[in-house]
Amino acid sequence: MSYLDYVNTPADIKKMSVKELEGLSAEVRAAILKRDSLIGGHVGPNLGFVEATLALHYVFDSPKDKIVFDVSHQCYPHKIITGRKNGFLEPEDYVKITGYTAPQESAHDHFIVGHTSTSVSLASGLAKARDLKKEKHNVIAVIGDGSLSGGEALEGLDFAGSELNSNFIVVVNDNQMSIAENHGGLYQNLELLRQTNGKAELNLFKALGFDYVYVNDGNDIAALIKAFESVKDTNKPVVVHLNTEKGKGYALAEKNKEPWHWHLPFDIQSGELKNSFAGETYNSLTNAFLLDKLKKGENVVVMTAGTPGLFGFTPEVRQQFGAHFVDVGIAEEHAVAM
Repeated sequence: MSYLDYVNTPADIKKMSVKELEGLSAEVRAAILKRDSLIGGHVGPNLGFVEATLALHYVFDSPKDKIVFDVSHQCYPHKIITGRKNGFLEPEDYVKITGYTAPQESAHDHFIVGHTSTSVSLASGLAKARDLKKEKHNVIAVIGDGSLSGGEALEGLDFAGSELNSNFIVVVNDNQMSIAENHGGLYQNLELLRQTNGKAELNLFKALGFDYVYVNDGNDIAALIKAFESVKDTNKPVVVHLNTEKGKGYALAEKNKEPWHWHLPFDIQSGELKNSFAGETYNSLTNAFLLDKLKKGENVVVMTAGTPGLFGFTPEVRQQFGAHFVDVGIAEEHAVAM
């Protein structure tokens, strides 16, 4: 019998010891890797957030306590322990489970989400409604993978830190990555907080009105449980900042994080694609066309909002463009205006 055999609802993991939760983490990772290897999907974001997901469900009481995932591409562990494990364990059931939160699948999912930077605003609405109805439960927004650079995330933090004088928890999944590398001054502050074990005087979250808790090893279940227990039922907005490793537990994804953010079907041992795509693509043709113009001295600037790989701008291609390549982070309005 495996640990997953005993897990059908979040209540089941509350009976487990830390050691058992660590064993469960390994099984959850294996299930995610198997599904992704067969049909493709988000690899790095989910592998890096397994322990945090288990700790959240160990401490809080979903679905009474509301957990809102930003983008929700990192919700695979959440789905596995909220009654949908067969969608990751049984290939014939893969099609029954989407890669994002879906209220039609489970009461533990509160929104259909697929875009970035929305979780804080969505959770703010849940918290405000709770307060108006004089209800008592926790509201948690989970955000990471570069989503903090999106304007809506900052708007949500600006509101929640000063206007929600009640229970509101933001879990920052800081894996030092967007889809590619992070861009923007905000991430310099996150780096400073990591370097000082969360003690730096300069703290964006405190400046916005939040209390602040730092977890140096965001993949340590015991430390995560302790941190979440310290903020459960808080009566004020608080940020729990987790220093996590994207792709945790799968060496290829740990070593080369950008291409393993999302991946087509692959061989787990080698990482090689199961289906090769020979010949030219729109991406390669576009890159060659723009590079040719740049070499001829024409004024060419390539701009992306946090998704360079989606358009074939790999690190090697970006290097060829030099200063003529601009990644503004997940800040689409800024990219369009700029």
